[in-house]
Amino acid sequence: MSTTTTTPPLAPAPTSPLNASRTLATAARVLRQLRHDPRSIALMILVPCVMLFLLRYVFDGSPQTFDNIGASLLGIFPLITMFLVTSIATLRERTSGTLERLLAMPLGKGDLIAGYALAFGTLAIIQSALATALALWGLGLDVTGSPWLLLLVALLDALLGTALGLFVSAFAASEFQAVQFMPAVIFPQLLLCGLFTPRDNMHPVLEAISNVLPMSYAVDGMNEVLKHTDMTATFVRDALIVAGCALLVLGLGAATLRRRTE
Repeated sequence: MSTTTTTPPLAPAPTSPLNASRTLATAARVLRQLRHDPRSIALMILVPCVMLFLLRYVFDGSPQTFDNIGASLLGIFPLITMFLVTSIATLRERTSGTLERLLAMPLGKGDLIAGYALAFGTLAIIQSALATALALWGLGLDVTGSPWLLLLVALLDALLGTALGLFVSAFAASEFQAVQFMPAVIFPQLLLCGLFTPRDNMHPVLEAISNVLPMSYAVDGMNEVLKHTDMTATFVRDALIVAGCALLVLGLGAATLRRRTE
């Protein structure tokens, strides 16, 4: 008589609240892995600076044009790069089986997502600081408001890109599919955020859609710093909306995080 043994299913991930030590341990592990991936670090930290540098000299004969759109792109470039790198890095964790092993341990989905957000958020701070410093003091971007407010919005945009990348990685089965999400998630926001034309000049339907897209408020916040010396109520509203969207998407990312990619 033959007996068949079955492998017991992995225990479900714990549903306990966020634990600071587990979150910090996850963030430290992600940073150690990124340290051995210089291409990803270069993409996150250097590419926004390179793009701003190129943009400045594309409009070398029209510095006013760079002043008009440079602040907006200072927020958009970090958002795009953090979205791309985060979505691919998280998907790689799943397809390699690392995510499966982590969730079999006493590590909740919230701990995992928060750890990733903390790790990539650390890089986002460096990225935003370098890009803002280059734009203001290296490329002569002329803004009326405080450079610290410009840095704040750039950082919030980078964190939003991180949150979006973590979220969409749950729906991709390969790194190629993760890249394919960029036209679906980022490009419509780029077209409707008010970078190319004021949003109130758009068709009413498109304007209504733009009013619910977080990148629109990122651009609006940058424009507030560009035009006003003091922090305005509109700036506070825009910054809170971007931050709130980032937190909401991180929550959705934790809720949709899957153990395995089939």
